[in-house]
Amino acid sequence: MTSIKQNIAEVIHQITLATEKCGRAADSVQLLAVSKTKPVEAIEEAIAAGQYAFGENYVQEGVDKVNHFSTHSAKNLLVWHFIGPIQSNKTRLVAEHFDWVHSIDRVKTAKRLSDQRPANMAPLQVLLQVNSNDEETKSGVSLAELPALAAEIAAMPNIELRGLMSIPQPATDFDSQFATFKTLSDALEQLKTTYPQVDTLSMGMSDDMEAAIAAGSTIVRIGTAIFGARNYSPKA
Repeated sequence: MTSIKQNIAEVIHQITLATEKCGRAADSVQLLAVSKTKPVEAIEEAIAAGQYAFGENYVQEGVDKVNHFSTHSAKNLLVWHFIGPIQSNKTRLVAEHFDWVHSIDRVKTAKRLSDQRPANMAPLQVLLQVNSNDEETKSGVSLAELPALAAEIAAMPNIELRGLMSIPQPATDFDSQFATFKTLSDALEQLKTTYPQVDTLSMGMSDDMEAAIAAGSTIVRIGTAIFGARNYSPKA
């Protein structure tokens, strides 16, 4: 069985190969270690291996981890991303504990996060979740609705619009994966013409990371390949 340190090294190697293949700099893609359902001991191993950006899907579990590591020697290096859906009654916890949110698809949620962001914290960095395949069962704003949502959120005072996130339909071939990701990349380029601070594309996981990077991803979200299989017991 490989260690978390070895797994991180292998994922970083895959990112490097993917960036070289499409002529991008290796440091243009950030590895986000998705640590949902994983114990703090696993995160400690990842930190010891030099991984400092972590993604959580469940609010209370994520908050508990942020609090646990608030006294860690690497606390000033750690960056916490919330990547799951946010219920209205959990926005304050997210606003008070996380650095990034990837899953904004409603004005109401963004406004609550902005209103509840503590004054002594830097603006919350947010991504708009796009339903790039227009799936009825999946969260996210449609591409047609994206400009209006971006305009409202960019005007909010305590959050900063940084880009887009997507979880597309699974596809097994590179060309199909790339085509979906390229649609999101094109949408980001369009946003950049109005919002110069926009620079982030959160897309790509273990099975489609190469296509996501080729299309312009700047954050890949990798969990199982780093930490192993997850325990999906109910979380808050």
